[in-house]
Amino acid sequence: MISIVVPCRNEVQAIEGLLESVLKQDLEGLRYEVIVADGMSDDGTHEILEKAREQHPQIRLIDNPSRIVSTGLNAAIYAAHGDIIIRMDVHTEYKDDYIRRCVEVLDKTGADNVGGACIAKGKGYVGSAIAAAFQCAFAVGGARWHRPSHKGPVDTVHLGCWRREVLQKIGFFDESLVRNQDDELNPRIVRAGGTIWPAPDIVSWYHPRSSFASLFRQYFQYGFWKVAVIRKHRLPASWRHLVPGTFVLANCLFLAAVILRETSMLACPSWSANVGAGMDTLYACASLFFAFLTAKRKGWALFPLLPMVFAIYHLAYGLGFLAGTFYFSTRPRYLTQYETVFTRLTR
Repeated sequence: MISIVVPCRNEVQAIEGLLESVLKQDLEGLRYEVIVADGMSDDGTHEILEKAREQHPQIRLIDNPSRIVSTGLNAAIYAAHGDIIIRMDVHTEYKDDYIRRCVEVLDKTGADNVGGACIAKGKGYVGSAIAAAFQCAFAVGGARWHRPSHKGPVDTVHLGCWRREVLQKIGFFDESLVRNQDDELNPRIVRAGGTIWPAPDIVSWYHPRSSFASLFRQYFQYGFWKVAVIRKHRLPASWRHLVPGTFVLANCLFLAAVILRETSMLACPSWSANVGAGMDTLYACASLFFAFLTAKRKGWALFPLLPMVFAIYHLAYGLGFLAGTFYFSTRPRYLTQYETVFTRLTR
Protein backbone atom coordinates (compact mmCIF):
# COMPACT_ATOMS: atom_id res chain seq x y z
CA MET A 1 0.00 0.00 0.00
CA ILE A 2 1.02 3.61 -0.65
CA SER A 3 0.41 6.18 2.08
CA ILE A 4 0.23 9.81 1.02
CA VAL A 5 0.84 12.18 3.94
CA VAL A 6 -0.24 15.81 3.85
CA PRO A 7 0.33 18.38 6.63
CA CYS A 8 -1.87 21.47 6.53
CA ARG A 9 -3.29 24.32 8.57
CA ASN A 10 -5.74 27.03 7.49
CA GLU A 11 -5.59 26.24 3.77
CA VAL A 12 -9.21 26.88 2.83
CA GLN A 13 -8.18 28.47 -0.47
CA ALA A 14 -5.95 25.60 -1.56
CA ILE A 15 -7.03 22.34 0.09
CA GLU A 16 -9.71 21.45 -2.46
CA GLY A 17 -7.19 21.84 -5.28
CA LEU A 18 -4.78 19.51 -3.49
CA LEU A 19 -7.45 16.85 -2.93
CA GLU A 20 -8.54 17.07 -6.55
CA SER A 21 -4.93 16.71 -7.69
CA VAL A 22 -4.47 13.61 -5.55
CA LEU A 23 -7.75 11.94 -6.48
CA LYS A 24 -7.16 12.31 -10.22
CA GLN A 25 -3.78 10.56 -10.04
CA ASP A 26 -3.17 7.54 -12.28
CA LEU A 27 -3.28 4.88 -9.58
CA GLU A 28 -4.84 1.96 -11.41
CA GLY A 29 -3.73 -1.27 -9.79
CA LEU A 30 -2.27 0.51 -6.75
CA ARG A 31 -3.71 0.51 -3.24
CA TYR A 32 -3.39 3.85 -1.53
CA GLU A 33 -4.59 6.05 1.30
CA VAL A 34 -4.41 9.80 1.88
CA ILE A 35 -3.74 10.93 5.44
CA VAL A 36 -4.20 14.65 6.11
CA ALA A 37 -2.82 15.99 9.39
CA ASP A 38 -4.79 19.15 10.10
CA GLY A 39 -3.12 21.65 12.43
CA MET A 40 -6.35 22.67 14.15
CA SER A 41 -7.54 24.84 11.26
CA ASP A 42 -10.12 27.50 12.08
CA ASP A 43 -10.80 28.92 8.61
CA GLY A 44 -13.07 26.21 7.20
CA THR A 45 -10.33 23.82 6.06
CA HIS A 46 -11.35 21.16 8.57
CA GLU A 47 -14.96 21.19 7.37
CA ILE A 48 -13.83 20.73 3.76
CA LEU A 49 -11.68 17.78 4.80
CA GLU A 50 -14.53 16.22 6.77
CA LYS A 51 -16.78 16.41 3.73
CA ALA A 52 -14.09 14.94 1.49
CA ARG A 53 -13.54 12.08 3.94
CA GLU A 54 -17.25 11.21 3.80
CA GLN A 55 -17.18 11.12 -0.01
CA HIS A 56 -13.85 9.33 -0.45
CA PRO A 57 -13.08 6.48 1.98
CA GLN A 58 -9.38 6.48 1.07
CA ILE A 59 -9.02 9.90 2.74
CA ARG A 60 -8.26 9.88 6.46
CA LEU A 61 -8.18 12.96 8.68
CA ILE A 62 -6.16 13.26 11.88
CA ASP A 63 -5.44 16.16 14.21
CA ASN A 64 -2.07 17.86 14.59
CA PRO A 65 -2.39 19.82 17.88
CA SER A 66 1.18 21.17 17.66
CA ARG A 67 0.27 22.89 14.38
CA ILE A 68 3.71 22.72 12.74
CA VAL A 69 4.76 20.72 9.67
CA SER A 70 7.15 18.28 11.35
CA THR A 71 4.63 17.12 13.95
CA GLY A 72 1.94 16.83 11.29
CA LEU A 73 4.15 14.71 9.06
CA ASN A 74 5.09 12.40 11.93
CA ALA A 75 1.50 12.01 13.08
CA ALA A 76 0.47 11.07 9.54
CA ILE A 77 3.36 8.62 9.14
CA TYR A 78 2.58 6.96 12.48
CA ALA A 79 -1.04 6.52 11.37
CA ALA A 80 -0.12 5.26 7.89
CA HIS A 81 -0.64 1.65 6.84
CA GLY A 82 1.50 1.71 3.69
CA ASP A 83 5.02 0.44 3.17
CA ILE A 84 5.73 3.42 0.86
CA ILE A 85 5.31 6.95 2.22
CA ILE A 86 4.86 9.89 -0.16
CA ARG A 87 4.74 13.45 1.09
CA MET A 88 2.48 15.91 -0.74
CA ASP A 89 2.01 19.56 0.18
CA VAL A 90 -0.99 21.81 -0.28
CA HIS A 91 0.79 24.57 -2.21
CA THR A 92 1.89 22.25 -5.01
CA GLU A 93 0.22 20.96 -8.18
CA TYR A 94 1.05 17.43 -9.32
CA LYS A 95 1.22 15.82 -12.73
CA ASP A 96 -1.32 12.99 -13.03
CA ASP A 97 1.39 10.31 -12.85
CA TYR A 98 3.32 11.90 -9.96
CA ILE A 99 2.64 9.14 -7.42
CA ARG A 100 3.16 6.31 -9.90
CA ARG A 101 6.47 7.82 -11.04
CA CYS A 102 7.66 8.17 -7.43
CA VAL A 103 7.01 4.48 -6.81
CA GLU A 104 8.63 3.43 -10.10
CA VAL A 105 11.79 5.50 -9.50
CA LEU A 106 12.00 4.25 -5.91
CA ASP A 107 11.90 0.64 -7.16
CA LYS A 108 14.17 1.19 -10.16
CA THR A 109 16.96 3.11 -8.42
CA GLY A 110 16.84 1.47 -5.01
CA ALA A 111 17.26 4.96 -3.55
CA ASP A 112 16.16 5.80 -0.02
CA ASN A 113 14.41 9.04 -0.94
CA VAL A 114 13.22 10.15 -4.38
CA GLY A 115 11.56 13.26 -5.68
CA GLY A 116 11.32 15.61 -8.61
CA ALA A 117 12.51 19.07 -9.45
CA CYS A 118 10.91 21.98 -7.65
CA ILE A 119 9.34 23.95 -10.51
CA ALA A 120 7.84 27.23 -9.30
CA LYS A 121 4.52 28.48 -10.66
CA GLY A 122 3.39 31.85 -9.36
CA LYS A 123 -0.06 33.37 -9.01
CA GLY A 124 -0.56 37.03 -9.84
CA TYR A 125 2.05 39.60 -10.82
CA VAL A 126 4.09 39.54 -7.60
CA GLY A 127 3.75 35.76 -7.27
CA SER A 128 4.97 35.28 -10.84
CA ALA A 129 8.05 37.43 -10.13
CA ILE A 130 8.77 35.45 -6.95
CA ALA A 131 8.41 32.18 -8.88
CA ALA A 132 10.69 33.39 -11.68
CA ALA A 133 13.35 34.41 -9.17
CA PHE A 134 13.03 31.05 -7.42
CA GLN A 135 14.24 29.38 -10.62
CA CYS A 136 17.30 31.65 -10.76
CA ALA A 137 20.56 30.51 -9.14
CA PHE A 138 21.33 34.10 -8.10
CA ALA A 139 18.27 34.12 -5.85
CA VAL A 140 18.45 30.72 -4.17
CA GLY A 141 21.90 29.31 -4.95
CA GLY A 142 22.89 26.67 -7.45
CA ALA A 143 21.74 23.52 -5.68
CA ARG A 144 21.51 20.60 -8.11
CA TRP A 145 18.04 19.56 -6.96
CA HIS A 146 16.68 22.87 -8.29
CA ARG A 147 17.57 21.84 -11.85
CA PRO A 148 14.66 20.02 -13.55
CA SER A 149 16.96 17.96 -15.80
CA HIS A 150 19.43 16.78 -13.15
CA LYS A 151 19.92 13.05 -12.59
CA GLY A 152 22.16 11.59 -9.93
CA PRO A 153 22.58 11.68 -6.15
CA VAL A 154 21.79 14.97 -4.40
CA ASP A 155 21.67 16.15 -0.80
CA THR A 156 17.91 16.82 -0.79
CA VAL A 157 14.81 16.76 -3.00
CA HIS A 158 11.48 18.55 -3.08
CA LEU A 159 8.97 16.76 -0.81
CA GLY A 160 10.02 13.08 -0.84
CA CYS A 161 9.07 9.43 -1.19
CA TRP A 162 10.47 6.82 1.19
CA ARG A 163 10.03 3.20 2.14
CA ARG A 164 8.67 2.99 5.66
CA GLU A 165 11.64 0.88 6.72
CA VAL A 166 14.02 3.74 5.87
CA LEU A 167 12.21 6.13 8.18
CA GLN A 168 12.00 3.50 10.89
CA LYS A 169 15.74 2.97 10.61
CA ILE A 170 16.93 6.59 10.69
CA GLY A 171 14.06 8.17 12.62
CA PHE A 172 11.22 10.44 11.58
CA PHE A 173 11.12 14.23 11.28
CA ASP A 174 12.67 16.30 14.07
CA GLU A 175 9.77 17.93 15.87
CA SER A 176 11.96 20.61 17.44
CA LEU A 177 12.21 22.30 14.02
CA VAL A 178 9.51 24.69 12.87
CA ARG A 179 11.14 24.90 9.43
CA ASN A 180 13.82 23.01 7.48
CA GLN A 181 12.68 19.57 8.64
CA ASP A 182 13.61 18.19 5.19
CA ASP A 183 17.12 19.65 5.47
CA GLU A 184 17.50 17.82 8.78
CA LEU A 185 16.10 14.46 7.66
CA ASN A 186 18.09 14.10 4.45
CA PRO A 187 21.58 14.38 6.01
CA ARG A 188 20.62 11.48 8.28
CA ILE A 189 19.73 9.41 5.21
CA VAL A 190 23.08 10.19 3.57
CA ARG A 191 25.06 9.58 6.77
CA ALA A 192 23.38 6.20 7.12
CA GLY A 193 24.71 5.28 3.67
CA GLY A 194 21.49 6.05 1.83
CA THR A 195 20.91 7.76 -1.51
CA ILE A 196 18.64 10.66 -2.41
CA TRP A 197 17.66 10.63 -6.07
CA PRO A 198 15.81 13.22 -8.20
CA ALA A 199 14.05 12.21 -11.40
CA PRO A 200 13.02 14.64 -14.18
CA ASP A 201 9.85 12.66 -14.87
CA ILE A 202 8.54 13.21 -11.32
CA VAL A 203 6.81 16.49 -12.07
CA SER A 204 5.13 18.97 -9.75
CA TRP A 205 4.64 22.72 -9.66
CA TYR A 206 5.26 24.59 -6.41
CA HIS A 207 3.24 27.74 -5.71
CA PRO A 208 5.55 30.16 -3.87
CA ARG A 209 4.37 33.06 -1.73
CA SER A 210 2.43 35.77 -3.53
CA SER A 211 3.45 38.83 -1.50
CA PHE A 212 6.72 40.44 -0.48
CA ALA A 213 5.85 40.29 3.23
CA SER A 214 5.01 36.57 3.22
CA LEU A 215 8.18 35.80 1.20
CA PHE A 216 10.26 37.73 3.74
CA ARG A 217 8.75 35.85 6.68
CA GLN A 218 9.26 32.50 4.95
CA TYR A 219 12.94 33.02 4.12
CA PHE A 220 13.71 34.61 7.47
CA GLN A 221 12.45 31.39 9.06
CA TYR A 222 14.45 29.28 6.59
CA GLY A 223 17.64 31.13 7.49
CA PHE A 224 16.90 31.01 11.22
CA TRP A 225 16.17 27.28 11.38
CA LYS A 226 18.99 26.37 9.01
CA VAL A 227 21.35 27.27 11.84
CA ALA A 228 19.60 24.73 14.08
CA VAL A 229 20.12 22.00 11.46
CA ILE A 230 23.80 22.87 11.00
CA ARG A 231 24.28 23.00 14.75
CA LYS A 232 22.56 19.70 15.40
CA HIS A 233 24.49 17.74 12.79
CA ARG A 234 27.72 19.74 13.17
CA LEU A 235 27.70 20.25 9.43
CA PRO A 236 29.90 22.80 7.66
CA ALA A 237 27.74 25.57 6.26
CA SER A 238 27.96 25.80 2.48
CA TRP A 239 28.57 29.07 0.67
CA ARG A 240 24.86 29.20 -0.22
CA HIS A 241 24.05 29.56 3.47
CA LEU A 242 26.90 31.89 4.42
CA VAL A 243 26.82 34.46 1.61
CA PRO A 244 23.45 36.13 2.45
CA GLY A 245 24.31 36.45 6.14
CA THR A 246 27.82 37.72 5.39
CA PHE A 247 26.42 40.30 2.98
CA VAL A 248 23.88 41.57 5.52
CA LEU A 249 26.46 41.67 8.33
CA ALA A 250 28.99 43.51 6.18
CA ASN A 251 26.40 46.14 5.24
CA CYS A 252 25.47 46.63 8.88
CA LEU A 253 29.12 47.08 9.85
CA PHE A 254 29.85 49.51 7.04
CA LEU A 255 26.71 51.52 7.84
CA ALA A 256 27.64 51.65 11.52
CA ALA A 257 31.16 52.82 10.61
CA VAL A 258 29.78 55.63 8.45
CA ILE A 259 27.36 56.77 11.15
CA LEU A 260 30.05 56.74 13.83
CA ARG A 261 32.45 58.61 11.58
CA GLU A 262 29.93 61.27 10.59
CA THR A 263 28.88 61.84 14.20
CA SER A 264 32.54 61.94 15.32
CA MET A 265 31.84 59.26 17.89
CA LEU A 266 34.63 57.08 16.57
CA ALA A 267 37.54 57.60 14.19
CA CYS A 268 36.67 55.15 11.42
CA PRO A 269 38.79 54.99 8.26
CA SER A 270 37.32 56.84 5.30
CA TRP A 271 37.75 53.83 3.05
CA SER A 272 35.08 51.90 4.96
CA ALA A 273 32.29 53.88 3.30
CA ASN A 274 33.88 53.39 -0.13
CA VAL A 275 34.17 49.64 0.38
CA GLY A 276 30.55 49.39 1.48
CA ALA A 277 29.35 51.47 -1.47
CA GLY A 278 31.46 49.40 -3.86
CA MET A 279 30.05 46.14 -2.50
CA ASP A 280 26.48 47.38 -2.84
CA THR A 281 27.18 48.64 -6.36
CA LEU A 282 28.47 45.23 -7.40
CA TYR A 283 25.40 43.60 -5.86
CA ALA A 284 23.07 45.99 -7.69
CA CYS A 285 24.83 45.30 -11.00
CA ALA A 286 24.62 41.54 -10.45
CA SER A 287 20.96 41.85 -9.50
CA LEU A 288 20.13 43.80 -12.66
CA PHE A 289 22.11 41.35 -14.80
CA PHE A 290 20.28 38.30 -13.47
CA ALA A 291 16.96 40.16 -13.57
CA PHE A 292 17.63 40.74 -17.27
CA LEU A 293 18.40 37.05 -17.88
CA THR A 294 15.38 35.89 -15.87
CA ALA A 295 12.99 38.33 -17.53
CA LYS A 296 14.28 37.25 -20.93
CA ARG A 297 13.12 33.70 -20.14
CA LYS A 298 10.03 34.39 -18.04
CA GLY A 299 8.66 37.64 -19.45
CA TRP A 300 9.83 41.25 -19.58
CA ALA A 301 6.89 42.45 -17.52
CA LEU A 302 8.56 40.87 -14.48
CA PHE A 303 11.81 42.82 -14.87
CA PRO A 304 10.86 45.79 -12.61
CA LEU A 305 10.07 43.52 -9.67
CA LEU A 306 12.93 41.03 -9.93
CA PRO A 307 15.70 43.10 -8.27
CA MET A 308 13.41 43.70 -5.29
CA VAL A 309 12.51 40.01 -5.11
CA PHE A 310 16.20 39.02 -5.22
CA ALA A 311 16.90 41.44 -2.38
CA ILE A 312 14.08 40.00 -0.24
CA TYR A 313 15.34 36.43 -0.76
CA HIS A 314 18.86 37.46 0.29
CA LEU A 315 18.09 39.93 3.08
CA ALA A 316 15.43 37.76 4.71
CA TYR A 317 17.57 34.62 4.65
CA GLY A 318 20.67 36.54 5.76
CA LEU A 319 18.90 38.23 8.66
CA GLY A 320 17.33 34.94 9.69
CA PHE A 321 20.69 33.17 9.55
CA LEU A 322 22.32 35.87 11.70
CA ALA A 323 19.43 35.83 14.17
CA GLY A 324 19.60 32.04 14.35
CA THR A 325 23.37 32.13 14.87
CA PHE A 326 22.97 34.50 17.80
CA TYR A 327 19.95 32.73 19.27
CA PHE A 328 21.28 29.19 19.19
CA SER A 329 24.84 30.13 20.17
CA THR A 330 23.53 31.76 23.36
CA ARG A 331 21.29 28.80 24.19
CA PRO A 332 23.46 25.67 24.32
CA ARG A 333 20.44 23.74 25.57
CA TYR A 334 17.68 25.50 23.69
CA LEU A 335 15.51 22.41 23.37
CA THR A 336 12.92 21.43 25.92
CA GLN A 337 13.28 18.07 27.65
CA TYR A 338 10.65 16.53 25.35
CA GLU A 339 12.28 17.95 22.24
CA THR A 340 15.72 16.82 23.38
CA VAL A 341 14.53 13.23 23.71
CA PHE A 342 12.95 13.31 20.28
CA THR A 343 16.02 14.95 18.74
CA ARG A 344 18.21 12.21 20.20
CA LEU A 345 16.04 9.66 18.42
CA THR A 346 16.50 11.49 15.11
CA ARG A 347 20.22 12.26 15.32
